[in-house]
Amino acid sequence: MPKMKTKSGAKKRFQVRAGGSIKRSQAFKRHILTKKTTKGKRQLRGMTGVHERDAAAVRAMMPYA
Repeated sequence: MPKMKTKSGAKKRFQVRAGGSIKRSQAFKRHILTKKTTKGKRQLRGMTGVHERDAAAVRAMMPYA
């Protein structure tokens, strides 16, 4: 059997933690930042987890992760 390919967009966007959960970066902090509040921009820092309903789809995109 040939190897399964990992989706190249998914490997750039997601990381699998040691416990098996998947982490992702926050959205909505790239542009049009002047109309967003300082508190909102501050809370978009860092990484967060992928929702459990979406985790199966992300795992299918990264079969060896």
